[in-house]
Amino acid sequence: MNDKKYRHEWKHEINYMDMISIRQRLKAVARYDPHAPDGHYHIRSLYFDNMNDKALREKTDGVNRREKFRIRYYNDDISYINLEKKSRLNGVGTKYSARLSTTEVQNIIDGDIDWMMGADSGLVRELYSKMRSQGLRPKTIVDYEREPYIYGPGNVRVTFDYDIRTGMGSTDFLNPGSATIQAGDQGIIILEVKWDEYLPQIIRDCVQTPGRHVTAFSKYAQCRIYG
Repeated sequence: MNDKKYRHEWKHEINYMDMISIRQRLKAVARYDPHAPDGHYHIRSLYFDNMNDKALREKTDGVNRREKFRIRYYNDDISYINLEKKSRLNGVGTKYSARLSTTEVQNIIDGDIDWMMGADSGLVRELYSKMRSQGLRPKTIVDYEREPYIYGPGNVRVTFDYDIRTGMGSTDFLNPGSATIQAGDQGIIILEVKWDEYLPQIIRDCVQTPGRHVTAFSKYAQCRIYG
């Protein structure tokens, strides 16, 4: 079975002092995501693209209707891995997800994909179809740390993403110790704000930072600079 979520999203590229200021305001009204008992967690993703860099070009060219596939796990725990497809149209994002086993993930990485035709998950079957028709393949690892906050009304989620690292084209995804390097300026911090039907004014006020504007920053695109 696949999970499906519709979300609005803002992204801002901020600096460390911005983060400190926004964090202080958030702590007064929001709470830590319970999935982050230490206040943050590590994310590892493996992104897919084809030989023509379709996903990368759609992002950098600002294509209004675009999608990307990735496989993801958290805090080096490979016992729970998700395949995800993120679509975007007219500023509204949709995320589909489905569980994968480590064996299934390694088979995909190795190019052993015929089994995907008969998978229970429609998302797995869709990825198979696009691997065959569009030439999608695992492209690179993207690692980063995330500090998440949640606010009930509007189902709001505010996150700080930092320490973004790239596998430089490596697909050794299931090895938490595989080498990665810093992707660009170590001081890059991405503030993301996601919500359902509406964004409460109290959160709008919390995340306001003079001189910072909504950005199209992509962690995947940043990491692809290196391979």
